[in-house]
Amino acid sequence: MSQQYRIEESGICLVIEVSDEGTVYLLHCQRTPFQKAQIVPGQKEGYRLVEVQAAGEDQDDHHGSKYTGTLPGKRLVFEKLSDKRTPKGRCITVTQKDPAGGLEVRSCLQFIENTGVLESWTEVENMGKEEVGLTYISSFCLNGLTKASSLSWDQAARLMVPSNSWYGEFQWKTWSLPELGMYKVFHYSTKRISFYATGTWTSAEYLPMGYVEDQTTGEGWYFSILHNGSWHWEIGDSRDQIYLQLSGPTEAENHWYHCLQPGECFESVRAAVAPTEKGFPDAVRKMTDYRRFVRRKNADNEMLPVIFNDFMNCLSGDPTAEKEYPLIDAAAEIGCEYYTIDAGWYADGSWWSRVGEWEPAPKRWPDGIGKVLSYIREKGMIPGLWLELEVMGIRCPIADKLPDEWFFMRHGKRVIDHGRYQLDYRNPQVREFADGVIRRLVEEYGAGYIKMDYNINAGIGTEKSADSAGDGLLGHNRAYLEWLDHIFEKYPDLVIENCGSGGMRITDALLSRHSIQSSSDQTDYRSYAAISAAAPAAVTPEQNAVWAYPLFDADAEQTAFNMVNAMLMRIHQSGHLARLSEENRELIREAIGYYKRIRHLIKKSYPFWPLGMPAFCDQRFALGFFNEECAHLAVWRLEEEGEELELGLEELEQPIASVELAYPKHLPCSFRWEHEKRRLTVSQPKNSARLFRIVYAEE
Repeated sequence: MSQQYRIEESGICLVIEVSDEGTVYLLHCQRTPFQKAQIVPGQKEGYRLVEVQAAGEDQDDHHGSKYTGTLPGKRLVFEKLSDKRTPKGRCITVTQKDPAGGLEVRSCLQFIENTGVLESWTEVENMGKEEVGLTYISSFCLNGLTKASSLSWDQAARLMVPSNSWYGEFQWKTWSLPELGMYKVFHYSTKRISFYATGTWTSAEYLPMGYVEDQTTGEGWYFSILHNGSWHWEIGDSRDQIYLQLSGPTEAENHWYHCLQPGECFESVRAAVAPTEKGFPDAVRKMTDYRRFVRRKNADNEMLPVIFNDFMNCLSGDPTAEKEYPLIDAAAEIGCEYYTIDAGWYADGSWWSRVGEWEPAPKRWPDGIGKVLSYIREKGMIPGLWLELEVMGIRCPIADKLPDEWFFMRHGKRVIDHGRYQLDYRNPQVREFADGVIRRLVEEYGAGYIKMDYNINAGIGTEKSADSAGDGLLGHNRAYLEWLDHIFEKYPDLVIENCGSGGMRITDALLSRHSIQSSSDQTDYRSYAAISAAAPAAVTPEQNAVWAYPLFDADAEQTAFNMVNAMLMRIHQSGHLARLSEENRELIREAIGYYKRIRHLIKKSYPFWPLGMPAFCDQRFALGFFNEECAHLAVWRLEEEGEELELGLEELEQPIASVELAYPKHLPCSFRWEHEKRRLTVSQPKNSARLFRIVYAEE
């Protein structure tokens, strides 16, 4: 007789069923109660808890490229279910065994305390006497995404995909499945919608995240693949329903194959899933809680200091002592608390393909870089330096002296991308070298901030000491995370910014360690607004660094626009501050002063979007944050003056007493708050941005 396990925790209802034959199905993972009638007889085959494909095994399904009908996944038989508490919360582990082989497969579902989010991963252990070649392991599988709808799945489902690019991060696009070419044509098809990334730039095209919902009921799932390397996810149809499958690297997409030896255990990449019954904004809030809960505890996300960086629309990788001193004075005067010297400090002349030694360039620092860093400290700021510590330039003086074991290798050659070699962090000597660089910068130079950049994509991986190139990459990815954990344990107060040509490595795996994330390299402040306003759907505001970089000839509106872009998150100040007019410097001082008064609220605020998710093509958009004390709303207008902007604030549950202009106080703007309609109407100039404070009524 079949057996059902119903588990309710952190607002999530899980229903796991074991058939008479021992097959395990995940029938429900949602915040709404399970309805048995929603599971149509004959559909359960598509509700398997896990998919595992091994080399030399059949894939027993009419599947096309989909990861259904996998073997030994389809053969697995229930062994036991364990239920325990961990430091993160309640954890359910379902153990299955392959009766025809030696594999034991454990599906782990970890509820994250009081967040409404669960982490999911798969452990595969070889209990037999023969090696097993793994080519695919799901981290999370869920079928029946629209089982509660009266419509067919192709009409009910909607998908939100966060497109990402250099200069164009965080662009969430909403699609129906037919718009992506996926229709209900039969009980099942060979069609899937698949997204993946291969290599070390995890988010060069898409964030490893997404959202799928039943638009007829509002039920949905926000998901994030917790990995800093190759990843894959797909949506497909199976037995008149649609499923979601998340994974790390695969053989077909990412050149991953792992030979599991007898006695060896392999753990898949982890995924986080946030079910909701209230739509995308609610799922984002749950993920915001999750991200705050799981990340490394640190002072940076509590204090939210203002950071100056000399790169963007400023020195652009050509720093010298002579250029730095006026900027240091100006940054201190407007209220910055960290001062970072960006790329170029380590090389005389062209430096791109010579990086790797990380010694100060004598011509740039005639009296030594230590003197400049000491001056930063004298001005009351903490100094920082730029690094790209996972690569070594092909013209670095020490590169030819090092063995190939230090680097990614394919076809017997070092992997080269954009003038750099990729260091392999599985090698203990590489990690020791990296340790030495950090020690020198922190203990000898006194750096308290590292901008950790990464500007190449090392491709499918390394064949050195690995079963496949993708297997070598996965080992490196995990070794790099372990190295980061080691560095933060040794230097708990050190701030290390996660950067990859801006946002090319935005992933929750890295952001569970780093306290701050570079959001973009976008140099046009008007285009940046669409990036900044959309970012909180993927990064907590207290971790999201946004450039504010008014040009030296900017007018007042341009300067205010720059500051509004950053004021509700983390201010990454730049620009030629010493060359700005006094009016513009005063606008920056005003913005930083207001930011310092409200930054204690940012770390406990949640985003909302009165005009919908922002996109580059939009001419008007808005981003709000609310917390228990008040709310703030940033409003941008790129279009010509004319029609007023109307913004409904229905998402705010608290009663509103008034709305006031917070910044800039003295530039033109008219607005009115209509209490009964809960509507704010704003009139502002073209290419302008304004920040409003929303005051709650006393109950």
